Amino acid sequence: MQYWLIKSEPDVYSWEDFVRDGATFWDGVRNYQARNNLRLMKKGDKALFYHSNIGKEIVGIATVTRTAYQDPTSDDEQWVCVDVKPHKAFKQPVSLETIKATPALQNIGLVRQSRLSVVALTQEEYDVLCAMGLGK
Repeated sequence: MQYWLIKSEPDVYSWEDFVRDGATFWDGVRNYQARNNLRLMKKGDKALFYHSNIGKEIVGIATVTRTAYQDPTSDDEQWVCVDVKPHKAFKQPVSLETIKATPALQNIGLVRQSRLSVVALTQEEYDVLCAMGLGK
């Protein structure tokens, strides 16, 4: 299993929208590195859901339910999307400030490549963030 972080502006598509919908396709990615990360996602992978711009915090966990396919919002077949569904909400959102202040997360892609909308996580980073957000 691989671990990821996916970003969405909550005023565009929030965790609450995601939970209400029950599933969605993660579309609109137009950055090559983020697209390549989408292509690497496998069914069953976990992705932390991050509210960008407003809030700047991880709010829950999603599960990848379908691997990369043509993004329906683009006629260019190089752009792909994946399907995801909500897995679990965080009891306590994990803020970007907290992430930056946590020694075990100093190399996380969210900080190093802050504009990237789909970021790979190590299992250690994922575990630390889940422990923080789920209160384990």
